[in-house]
Order: sequence, then structure tokens, then C-alpha cells
Amino acid sequence: MTRSQALTLKSLAIEAYQPGQFEKDLTRAEAARRIQMLRDEIALADSF
Repeated sequence: MTRSQALTLKSLAIEAYQPGQFEKDLTRAEAARRIQMLRDEIALADSF
């Protein structure tokens, strides 16, 4: 994963109260999937 992805993923994981989603040794593709999943989850929570 890129440095940018790591920073984004860590921030989103904290915001979504799911720190376990952040792992240091992810591939770029897996990091992108987790980032999108967390963004979707946060957007859903914000819609209520």
C-alpha cells in the first residue's frame, strides 16, 4: 500500500471505530477495498 493509502486508511478506521481494519502489510488493492468499504460505511452512518 502507498503512504497516502496508509494515512487515509488509518484515519478512516479511527473515524469508523474499526482500528482493526488498518494493517501495515496490505497490498494496494486490499487497501483500496478497505478504504472504499470504510467510506461507504461512514457515509451510511452519516445519512441517519
